[in-house]
Amino acid sequence: MCGIVCAFDINEDSLSLRNQILEMSKKVRHRGPDWSGIYSNNNAILAHERLAIVDPISGKQPLINKEENLILSVNGEIYNHRELKTDHCKHYNFKTESDCEIILALYEKYGIDFIDMLNGIFAFALFDKKKNHFLIARDHIGIIPLYKGHNENGTFFIASELKALEGYCNEISIFPPGHYMTGNSVEPVKWYKRKWISLSGTNKENIKTNELKESLENAVHRQLMSDVPYGVLLSGGLDSSIIAAIAAKYSKKRIESEDISPAWWPQLHSFSVGLKNAPDLIAAQKVAKHIDSVHHEITYTIQEGLDAISDVIFNLETYDVTTIRASTPMYLMARAISSMGVKMVLSGEGADEIFGGYLYFHMAPNEKEFHNETVRKLNRLHQYDCLRANKALAAWGVEARVPFLDKEFIDIAMAINPLEKMITGKRIEKQILRDAFSEYLPNDIIHRQKEQFSDGVGYNWIDTLKDVVDKEVSDKLLQNAKHKFPIQTPITKEEYYYRNIFSKHFPSNSAALTVQSTPSIACSSEIAIDWVEKSKNQIDPSGRSITKIHNIKKDSLN
Repeated sequence: MCGIVCAFDINEDSLSLRNQILEMSKKVRHRGPDWSGIYSNNNAILAHERLAIVDPISGKQPLINKEENLILSVNGEIYNHRELKTDHCKHYNFKTESDCEIILALYEKYGIDFIDMLNGIFAFALFDKKKNHFLIARDHIGIIPLYKGHNENGTFFIASELKALEGYCNEISIFPPGHYMTGNSVEPVKWYKRKWISLSGTNKENIKTNELKESLENAVHRQLMSDVPYGVLLSGGLDSSIIAAIAAKYSKKRIESEDISPAWWPQLHSFSVGLKNAPDLIAAQKVAKHIDSVHHEITYTIQEGLDAISDVIFNLETYDVTTIRASTPMYLMARAISSMGVKMVLSGEGADEIFGGYLYFHMAPNEKEFHNETVRKLNRLHQYDCLRANKALAAWGVEARVPFLDKEFIDIAMAINPLEKMITGKRIEKQILRDAFSEYLPNDIIHRQKEQFSDGVGYNWIDTLKDVVDKEVSDKLLQNAKHKFPIQTPITKEEYYYRNIFSKHFPSNSAALTVQSTPSIACSSEIAIDWVEKSKNQIDPSGRSITKIHNIKKDSLN
């Protein structure tokens, strides 16, 4: 995972701005502690903080082509770079083994019409020196973060994190996922377009289980591309357990050698986090034993979690309640992972959005509403789970990869007839996924009920957070919140508490507007709250808000 900070349409002294960009880039150096690089002329400045995952020796950035007229700064990974080299770029003179250099080759051949050819996670900026032209693009779902802004002189900036732009730009906003922008663009242009966005674009016939299984196996296999030690995040829930089990299947061979040579780090390492005796820790141990991973159990105390909240908000750049609850244990876990020299981990984000795994999906009235909610959830992932996984880990120089959000896998999984995903009769959430991987895992893991990450780490975590904020934020403060926070006014005491910390780190109104602020029940969208009328008075993102479905007293693995 890397960090980029770039400036285009420069309307000020470029030498002074170069020094400023160097200072801005330091603010995202945690994302890429292995190398710092910069390119500058009077029209463009591209800075890069590198986390070396593929080609650690020669892949330093910004990347420059042989003619030295194309300059590229990338945060991300291009999983299909070898196939693209073979099929499209045989005559390009590659200078490195970096997976990202393929972007220069494709741009040279196709101009801007190549972005959908990429299978990966990325946010990149390319400067065409000859044309005095730039191209900026972000991956399909927004797995990699990217922000844009203008300063008072009209100079255009992009950066991997909000903190690099805050205080330098008068206007800051999120660069939208699945979009690109050129020097000719007034606003970002959408490149990621799919038929399955609408119900009419889904399949009428049932999907074959083996097709779904093979597609996810291929996604995991692609994403094991690494020249450095890696691992898997293992909560013991269905999604992370599936990813871990598939990774264990392929971990013995080096992916970059076409599975011919032995892996440099052949035994898979797995990581879980929670309060002592948390449900997730118990389940994760069982899975780790089953897949024969080297398992690392990281425990934390509630006080350690509370002490970390301000740092979590600074690094995550959000005041969203769900995200902070879940990000705090992940942030603490990431520090331990980094201390072991592990630089990349696979994680299970995205499955609940694609397959309707959150418990409130039980209440979906019909297949249209079910499908539309999955699309809404995917469209917002860049402000929730993707943001959490990326920034909580990047805070300590660790890269998160998310195979469920692989572009090819999404196209197969989102095209499934929604009736196959819906919870009916004896069918529980994500039944189609459970059936596809039933042979990979123990039966009680395959049938483990959905446990949101912030719940699974230990129920006392959320309960204590609620108690703390109830003491810190009075009823009167919440009633008058609109006076302190007229933009995105907090609607709960917990949101007020986090927003107050956020505003100290990021005081601008445009920073506040980069955070999605909507009511939620068990991670639902605000629209899905209407599915059950009586739930409207239970506005809380915890899965325990769905009381008739979720068993809060006893985990099935205890």
